[in-house]
Amino acid sequence: MEVAQSGEPQTESLAAEIQENIQACMQCGTCSGSCANSFAMDLTPRQVWRLVQLGEMDEIFKSKTFYLCSACYYCTLRCPRGLPLTEMMSALKRLAAARGIQRYKQSSNFYRTFMDTVKRYGRVREMEFINRYFLSMKNPFFPLGFMSVGMKLMKKGKIPLEVPKFFGEGRFDRLFAKVAELEAEQ
Repeated sequence: MEVAQSGEPQTESLAAEIQENIQACMQCGTCSGSCANSFAMDLTPRQVWRLVQLGEMDEIFKSKTFYLCSACYYCTLRCPRGLPLTEMMSALKRLAAARGIQRYKQSSNFYRTFMDTVKRYGRVREMEFINRYFLSMKNPFFPLGFMSVGMKLMKKGKIPLEVPKFFGEGRFDRLFAKVAELEAEQ
C-alpha cells in the first residue's frame, strides 16, 4: 500500500466521501451516548461528526477518538438518521493511514502486516507476523517493550519456538486480487 500525501486525489476523494455520508447528522448525540468507549475518547463521536461536517480533518487527526472505535456498530444501529457511522470511523482510519500520519503508524503497520500474513497463508502465522511487524516499525528497541509478554506466552506454550508446517501458501491470492479489482472499479 503506497502512502499518499494529503493533497492527492485519492485521499481528497475519501475525505469528501466521509463528509458526504455525515452531512445529514443532526448532532443529537445518540452515537456518543451509545458508545462503550466514549469514556476514553478525547472527543465524543458527536464532536467528531461535527468536525467532519466542518471539514476539520486535521483537528480530528489530533484526536484519538476514531482509533478507539471498536466497530461494535451500536452507534450505527441507534442513529435516528441511519447514517453509516461505524463505516465512517473506519474510513477515517483509512484516511489517516493513506495520509501517512506518523501518530498512527504503529496501528497502520500492525493491520497491514496482519493482512499480509493472512494473504500469504490463509491464516496468521504468529511468529512470522510479529517478526514482520517489528521489522516494519524500523526501530530496533520497539520489540523490547513486548519482551515480558512474549516470555509469558512462550512459557505457557502459546507461542511455539519451532516453525509450524502450514499448507496453503498463496491460497487467497485470487480472492485478494478480486477484491482489489472490485475496489478499483468504485
